[in-house]
Amino acid sequence: MPFDDAVPDVEGLRELYRQPHPLVLRKQIDHVDDAARAFVEASPFVVVATTGPGGTDASPRGGAPGFVAVLDERRLAMGDLAGNNRLDTHSNILADPRVGLIFLVPGVDETLRVNGRATLTTSPSVRDTVAVDGRRPPLAIGIDVEECFIHCAKAFRRSGLWDPSTWSAPEDRPSGARALRDHIGLDVEPDVVAADLEAGYQTTMWEPGG
Repeated sequence: MPFDDAVPDVEGLRELYRQPHPLVLRKQIDHVDDAARAFVEASPFVVVATTGPGGTDASPRGGAPGFVAVLDERRLAMGDLAGNNRLDTHSNILADPRVGLIFLVPGVDETLRVNGRATLTTSPSVRDTVAVDGRRPPLAIGIDVEECFIHCAKAFRRSGLWDPSTWSAPEDRPSGARALRDHIGLDVEPDVVAADLEAGYQTTMWEPGG
C-alpha cells in the first residue's frame, strides 16, 4: 500500500530543507586524494550498493585494513572472497555498472563515500594486488572513481555505534540464527542453526570466490 503525502518532486523536497553549505558541495572530488587513500587503506569494512534488474542491493564486504586496494587516484579494486554465492552484486554490476561504496573505520565517526562504475575483472595483475595471504581470488571488482568525499559524523554520533556503553546486553541482541531459521521455516532450535553457521564460517572464511 503506497504511503500518503508523498513528496512529488525535487522542488517539493528542497522546500523541506535549508540549502547545503557551500563547503558541503565543495568537498566532493572526482578522484582519490591522499586523505581518501589513507581512509581506504585503514578501512576493514565497506558497504557496496548496486542496482540490477531485480532492484537495488547493498552488500557488506570486509577484510584486513587495506583489503580494498587503491590502484591509483582514479581506480580501486577489491578481491572476491567467500560469500553466499548468490552473486547479487556481481550480477547487478554486469547489468548496471554504477556503484556506491561507504567505507568505515572502527572508532571514526566520519565515513568515506565513493561513487563510480564497477567492472568484474579477471586480470592477473589486479587479482595479485588484492590477494589475501597469497591466495589470488577468481576475480576482482574494479571501481573507476567518479565521486569521492567524506560524509559527516552525525549518523554515527546519533547512533553511538562505536560506544560500547550504548550496546544492548548480549542476551537482548537480535539473533541472526533465529532470523535465518524463521526466514527459511526450519523446524529446529536457533542454537542448531548458530552452530551450523559457525562451522561454515570457520571453514570458508578466507575461501576465494562468491
